[in-house]
Amino acid sequence: MKLAATLLAAEGTNPLLPHTYELVVGVFSFAVVVIVVGRILTPRIQKALADRTEAIEGGIKKAEDAQAEAQSVLKQYHDRLQEARQEAARLRDEAREQGAQIKAELQEEARVEAQRIIAAAHAQIEADKQQALTQLRAEIGRLSTDLAGRIVGESLEDEARQRRIVDRFLEELETTNAAVR
Repeated sequence: MKLAATLLAAEGTNPLLPHTYELVVGVFSFAVVVIVVGRILTPRIQKALADRTEAIEGGIKKAEDAQAEAQSVLKQYHDRLQEARQEAARLRDEAREQGAQIKAELQEEARVEAQRIIAAAHAQIEADKQQALTQLRAEIGRLSTDLAGRIVGESLEDEARQRRIVDRFLEELETTNAAVR
């Protein structure tokens, strides 16, 4: 260590201070770096940062616009969905009303048809009853004339006479039957 100190003292320079040519080159290099960075790179960096800031702000603005548009579309969707639900409910109600009306019409048609069938059946029953009464009268008349002919002993084959006797007999039966009731 002593040797190094003596060598330095002999030279007469301070080892902490740079040489003059190094100082000039260093100052010149620093000035070049400051000029290059300050004049050329700083504006480019600031422009790049400004562009990036604008892009970010533009992206944020676009995102806000897109979000507002999405909210608007979502509101329209909900409005249309509500309208569709109301329309579906209205159509269901109309279908129920039409179904009830059709059901009532069918019931009315069935009631009218049933009444027509009942009326036809009553008419048929009445016709059958009249036919049965006519056949019964004829049969009773024939049997009663046969019986009367056997009892009286004379022939009642004259048809006009048979009818008069049968009619008189039936009238007497109806009168007797009406008196009993």
